[in-house]
Amino acid sequence: SELIRGFLLAGMPCPSSCPPGLLALMAPGLALMATFSLPSQAGDRRALPVEKPPGVKGRTLILLDVNTKSPVRIISENFLSLQLDPSIIHDGWLDFLSYDCKNVVLLLVQQPLLRKKAQHGAEAAQGKKKNSSRNGAACRAEPSPGLAISLFSFPFAVDIVRSDIALDKQKGCKIAQHPDIMLELQREKAAQMHLVLLKEQFSNTYSNLTLTARSLDKLYNFADCSGLHLIFALNALRRNPNNSWNSSNALSLLKYSASKKYNISWELGNEPNNYRTLIGRSVNGSQLGKDYIQLRSLLQLIRTYSRANLYGPNIGRPRKNVIALLEGFMKVAGSTVDAVTWQHYYIDGRVAKVTDFLKTRLLDTLSDQIRKIQKVVNAYTPGKKIWLEGVGTTSAGGMNNLSDSYAAGFLWLNTLGLLASQGIDVVVRQSFLDHGHNHLVDQNFNPLPDYWLSLLYKRLIGPKVLAIHVAGLQRKPRPGRVIRDKLRIYAHCTSYHNHNYVRGSITLYIINLHRSRKKIKLAGTLRDKIVHQYLLQPYGKDGLHSKSVQLNGQPLAMVDDGTLPELKPRPLRAGRTLVIPPLTMSFYVVKNVNALACRYR
Repeated sequence: SELIRGFLLAGMPCPSSCPPGLLALMAPGLALMATFSLPSQAGDRRALPVEKPPGVKGRTLILLDVNTKSPVRIISENFLSLQLDPSIIHDGWLDFLSYDCKNVVLLLVQQPLLRKKAQHGAEAAQGKKKNSSRNGAACRAEPSPGLAISLFSFPFAVDIVRSDIALDKQKGCKIAQHPDIMLELQREKAAQMHLVLLKEQFSNTYSNLTLTARSLDKLYNFADCSGLHLIFALNALRRNPNNSWNSSNALSLLKYSASKKYNISWELGNEPNNYRTLIGRSVNGSQLGKDYIQLRSLLQLIRTYSRANLYGPNIGRPRKNVIALLEGFMKVAGSTVDAVTWQHYYIDGRVAKVTDFLKTRLLDTLSDQIRKIQKVVNAYTPGKKIWLEGVGTTSAGGMNNLSDSYAAGFLWLNTLGLLASQGIDVVVRQSFLDHGHNHLVDQNFNPLPDYWLSLLYKRLIGPKVLAIHVAGLQRKPRPGRVIRDKLRIYAHCTSYHNHNYVRGSITLYIINLHRSRKKIKLAGTLRDKIVHQYLLQPYGKDGLHSKSVQLNGQPLAMVDDGTLPELKPRPLRAGRTLVIPPLTMSFYVVKNVNALACRYR
């Protein structure tokens, strides 16, 4: 069976039944979650202040300045991407991604980065292939009934990268409307399938399912009409007797996609370190590298894909055996891939507690993984781009009222900061809509806390990461102990696409894990500047478990099915001290700094 993974890096579209207003989160000018501030440059201390000693609690003023001369990192404009879980094909949500080709949907014109993840096994059958309109762009393309893909129900992935499609080529797409009764029936079907998928996941036994050519056409049509680029992951589980990759099925898919002139990038497999569990045999790094070289050769044989991008190997958490696999892969095929990919999940979703999301030790686990991956990659292919291709607060689908709550945002926002500050080019969030509880919208398409966090991030944060300098009372760690900061501050140039702020403005974002408020005084180049505050806090009696948030004291909710609320900042007078409430996340745009690093792209 052919394992399909699609990546759509660029917009952040949602199913066609999703309120159009939600799609505004995906505008290119508002690239979803962006960069994060680094520790300061050589000679500067770490960019995060620590606790003050007893007796002065609440009185310590933290002084904060930013190096505005040059950025310490510049990450991809498409830094933040999102997964659309592969279960959408299994449980029927794919049918709600369809578009009618008539009028362009303006809310999809400016869309940030979405990455859809899905992974399948697939059997391709030959058959008739009808031509699509718009030079093969599949705008309402007719299905190809003769081609079927049998999907292996193992976590598959569909990711998305910002498309180069010009706006005038997107004319003719509008969101299809579905009666309420159809949506209700679909939710019931999805709920039943959710139980099936959980049972398969916990038992490690997976059933086969079939993806038809029509489904593939729908998926590509959705990406194309949304201005997205599809990255398709082929199944690496089909093996020959000598354990080499059996590419016959993949070749059928490549030829079919080429016949439709689908603009697709490619990947092979998902978490190769787990293949023994899935197919009873393991694949070492050297063999995996040969498999990728084989795929590259296939792509070069097909004119449409001779210059297509190829990503991988999408390994799991970099433990000792996984690092050995990556080393073997990089030695053989490091120069074959355009970016090296891996995955990270913080907590087992079956045992997580809300207090876990407040543990600084947990927040810092990602830094160690980044260093391990970078060490291997730079040893074989210095400068090669690295993607965190799958990330979620919890594994095993997450936990209701926890991984979809306000508390999960602490991990998510900190993840973005660490990745940007350490030079990871793209990050993929699991997920926009799926069968679990790690998603950004629920099955009624109501935005969850991380959605609003992501929306603000996209609107305010640009790709240039700035170094910050802080001063305040310090406490010395006890012998053998490490101080882990509970106040985390990051700085970026404000997004160039946000026309509410002139170029040269700076955006800070701050995570306060303390149970007391903290005060920050802007100094240096930031002194005496007008600041716009965007303070996110939980809304309602559920506290950190809440699935609703308030912005500057006002609850956030859709105005109607197609309209996002206005995200109004709270202006702070020039020179005012920033007061950061306990257990909150916030963004602060420092206006008119005229930062040299931020004046030009």
